[in-house]
Formats: sequence, C-alpha cells, structure tokens
Amino acid sequence: MRERLSKALSLGFLGNVLFILFGVICFIYYLTYDPESTASKALEFLAYLVEFSGFGMLIFSDYLLSVAVRMRKLMKIAYAVYIVVEVVLMLIELNSFSFRSFYDPYSMVLAIVHAVFSGLVCFSFLQLDPDKPKFEAVIIVCIGLIFGGMLGNVMGIRIYFSIIVNALSFAVMFFMIKFLLNREEIEIDCHGDRARVAEYKSLVYDESGKKKPATLSDIAETSSNQ
Repeated sequence: MRERLSKALSLGFLGNVLFILFGVICFIYYLTYDPESTASKALEFLAYLVEFSGFGMLIFSDYLLSVAVRMRKLMKIAYAVYIVVEVVLMLIELNSFSFRSFYDPYSMVLAIVHAVFSGLVCFSFLQLDPDKPKFEAVIIVCIGLIFGGMLGNVMGIRIYFSIIVNALSFAVMFFMIKFLLNREEIEIDCHGDRARVAEYKSLVYDESGKKKPATLSDIAETSSNQ
C-alpha cells in the first residue's frame, strides 16, 4: 500500500503540472484566437489532450489514495469533487465563446467561490497527519496561494488564472507531502500497515496473568529504574 500511496502523490503532482500547462495553452489560445486558423485548432486540440491527460492522472491518483489510505473519507470525496469541478471549469473556459450567455470568465463572485471551495479541499488534506507544524505550514501556504489566485480577476485576467494558481498550489502540496513522508516527518497510516504494539514487561505478573513472587533481581531492577 505504501507503493500505491507514493504513486498517488506522484500522479497528483504530475496531473496538476499538466493543469498548469493547460492554463498556459489557454493563455496563448486567447491571444492568437482565430476560428479559421489551423494554429488555433491545433492549440485547442493540444489543450484538450493536456486537460484529459491531467484529468486521468488526478482521477487515478484519487483512486490510489482511496484504496491505500485508511479512513479520511471527507478528504477523498472532497478531492474527487474538486477534480470534476476543475475539469468542468476548464471545458467551459476553453469554449467560453459558446457559453457567454451564462458564463462570465471575469466574474469576481466566481473567482471567490472557486477559491473558497478549493481552499477547503486543500485544508481537508490536513487529515493525513494533523498536528505536525511543518505539514500545517505547507497547507497554510498552499491555501494562501489559492486565495492569491483571486487577484487575477482584480487585475482583469480570466478565471483560468485562478485555475493555474490552484494547480500550482496542489502540485506544491503533493510534492511536499511526498517530501515530508520520505523524510519521515509525517506519517500516513495505510491499509495493511502493521499496528505498532508496545510490550511492557511486568515485574509482578507473569504472562498468564498470575502473580509471581518477586526476586532479588526484580527488586534491584525496580530500584535502579526509580
């Protein structure tokens, strides 16, 4: 299961990197858009290819997390919903010329809702190993990046800027989770892990639970421990 967890984190990182690349392609696409241009059609095809490749990686990443990590149902469900929402937003954004009747790519309300939702999903990953200062700091920084993505709308940039910043934030988060896990600074309990059992030697009772007579060596050991 540890191998699955490691692969899930790697795919989560790579999938978000592809989402960043999708945002860059969108930026070029809007700058050079011409419905009759072969270059625009090629960029659109490339954008779809990158988007669905990233989508596939993230879905598989979420599946591996779900089967490898114990419990954390809220985190698993939230991340699955997040992936679907991001892909739907990307599809609408790429075809925004056809959806202008109900979709506003410069909407500040959309940017705020998108950032709040994404920040909550990012926060849910704290369930992996709470109360670890370094991990908490990583989550705080990533959430800060997500809310910073709203500044794109303030500067008059379309919602894909927020999508890019989100992808950057989650890529950093997955990278740091794997980094901290490899350094054994956080622990994530997986299915199949052996429970750690602390065994204590009793000086008064034997293994069957019956009281045993104390010996001189037991008394000496007890005195030295005190």
